[in-house]
Amino acid sequence: MTIQKVGILSPGDMGQAIATVLSQHGLHTLAALDSRSDRTRQLATEAKIEDVGSLKNLVIEADLILSVLVPAAATEAAEQIAPIIRAVGKPLLYVDANAIAPDRVKRIGQIITAAGGQFVDASIIGPPPRVPDQTRIYASGTQANQLLALRDYGLDIRVIGDEIGQASGLKMCYAALTKGLTAIGTELLIAAHQLGLDASLEAELTNSQSGLLNHLSRSIPSMTPKAHRWIGEMEEIADTFKALGLTEQIFQGAADIYRLVKDTSLGKETPEERDRDRSLSQVITTLANEI
Repeated sequence: MTIQKVGILSPGDMGQAIATVLSQHGLHTLAALDSRSDRTRQLATEAKIEDVGSLKNLVIEADLILSVLVPAAATEAAEQIAPIIRAVGKPLLYVDANAIAPDRVKRIGQIITAAGGQFVDASIIGPPPRVPDQTRIYASGTQANQLLALRDYGLDIRVIGDEIGQASGLKMCYAALTKGLTAIGTELLIAAHQLGLDASLEAELTNSQSGLLNHLSRSIPSMTPKAHRWIGEMEEIADTFKALGLTEQIFQGAADIYRLVKDTSLGKETPEERDRDRSLSQVITTLANEI
């Protein structure tokens, strides 16, 4: 299959960055922006994404659709696209790149293929791909090799297997470490602040855990405007581990931390509004005062 037009669901922070990379490498990107927010429209404009209006037009015009949404919206998006695929009679390639549990991505795959579409399970590891060689997109499923064509347009695509659920499972395990660690770090640093132990803990971490402290100094300040999205991701990880007979409680707790952050002034900022010079200490002080 020749890929000339890629539909993006939806051009938020990650979707917009992916579309920008594709556009910069000569690929045409599309989005259905009817009823979307002003911020989403602005992000689409900045990425040179063409607004085709409706989801029906998106299905008709795109060669593949890349779904990059908050986890809670993943199933609904597929349920909206599937009847259009059926009505149009087009074996559209639908790529679910959401941070969701393997069992859920399998159900979404069934929704799309039952309508006559083709389906790829994908997961994005790394930040929005604004800097080369920092973001990987893993893919699995019998149609996954079709996604390799996007390597020619600036994306690092890696096929890891023929089974739907493998790519999503990899994301769940990776994010359990990275975003789970950020949640734990956020909670313990807030606790240290409330106990009046900020300086003592920082001194000890600098002495014995400097690598971890450096990681938290980067990850926590950048997390706050994304906390609302990470709630659902932690819940998907909890579902993944529970299905494997492991405890889900660790990640339900992580979701609770992100739920608290979401309702603070820092959590209500957009990624564009975040002060990139705000230090870890400033973030923790603000969160401690508002939670």
